[in-house]
Amino acid sequence: MESSRSVSSGALNESVKLSAESEYPPELSRLPPGRHGLPREFVSRNQYERLIAGLAEAVAEKGYAGTTIADITRHAAVSRRTFYEHFGSKDECFVAAYETVMTELRQRVGEAFDQEEEWPQAIKAGIAAMLEYLAAEPHLARLSMVEALVAGPVVIERYDAAIQNLVPYFQAGREGRSAEVLAGLSPTTEEALVGGMVSLISRRVFADRTEELESLLPDLVEFTLTPYLGSSEAARVARAD
Repeated sequence: MESSRSVSSGALNESVKLSAESEYPPELSRLPPGRHGLPREFVSRNQYERLIAGLAEAVAEKGYAGTTIADITRHAAVSRRTFYEHFGSKDECFVAAYETVMTELRQRVGEAFDQEEEWPQAIKAGIAAMLEYLAAEPHLARLSMVEALVAGPVVIERYDAAIQNLVPYFQAGREGRSAEVLAGLSPTTEEALVGGMVSLISRRVFADRTEELESLLPDLVEFTLTPYLGSSEAARVARAD
C-alpha cells in the first residue's frame, strides 16, 4: 500500500459507530492535556486513527467534495497542525482511509471464502461477508463505494484494483466445468459479474439504504453463479439455508 502507515480497521469501525454520540472508545479518546507520560508512538497512532475516523465521519456528513480539513480535525478532535504531521492533504488522508476499509473487506471476504470446501458455497459466503460488513458500517460503505468515485484519480485506481481483486474468486468457478459451459464464458465474464454486483451494492449505498444490503444476497449469488451452474442450480444454492 502507498498510504503513509497502516491503521487498525477495528478501531476505525468502532469510532464511526460511536460518532453519533460524540464518543470514542478508549484507544481513540482525546488524550489528556499537558505532560501525560504516554509513549510518543502511542500518541501518534492514536492521532492517526482518529484522523482516519474523523474523515469517514466528515465525508458521510458533507460528501468528499464538501469536506474540508477543518471538518476532519473537528471530528477527530485534533489540531490542524496534527493533521499535517500525518497527512499532506485531504486526498492523502482519504487514500489511507480507503485502504483501511479495503484491507478489512479483503480479509473478511477471503476468510469466508476459504472456510467453504465447495466453490458455489464459497462464493455465497464471500458475498455474504461483504454485505454484512458494509451493512454494519454505513459511513465506511459510503466512503468506499460512493465517495471513492469522486475522490480523484489516485483513489479511482485503487477502486479499480479492489474490483480486480475479486475477479479470481469467480475465475475459480471455471475449474472442472464442461466444455459447453466454458464455451459460454468470455474472457471478461468474471469482470462483468463483479462489476454488476458492485454496481447493485453501490446503488443501495448511494440511496442511504445500506440496511437493505444483506437482503441482496440471494439475488447476487444467483446472478454470479448462473454462468457456471445454470439458472436452476444457481437459484438452489442462492436460496439454500
